Amino acid sequence: MQWWKRLKHFLSEVAAETKKVTWPSKQEVMNTTTVVVIASFIFGIYLYFCDLVFLFLTQKLFDVFGVFS
Repeated sequence: MQWWKRLKHFLSEVAAETKKVTWPSKQEVMNTTTVVVIASFIFGIYLYFCDLVFLFLTQKLFDVFGVFS
C-alpha cells in the first residue's frame, strides 16, 4: 500500500474516532479551568512558604557552623 493511501486511511479513521468523542460543555471547561487555576495558585503559595522556611533554616544552620561569615 502506498504511503498516501495509508495516510488517507489513517486520517479517515482519526476523523471517525473524533466524532465519537464526548466533548465537554463550555461550562464544564470553565469550571475545571477555574479549579486548576485556583489549585495552582494555592500550591504556589504553599511552595513559596516552604521555600521561606528552608531559607530560614539554612541561614540559621550556616550561622551556627560559621559558614559564609
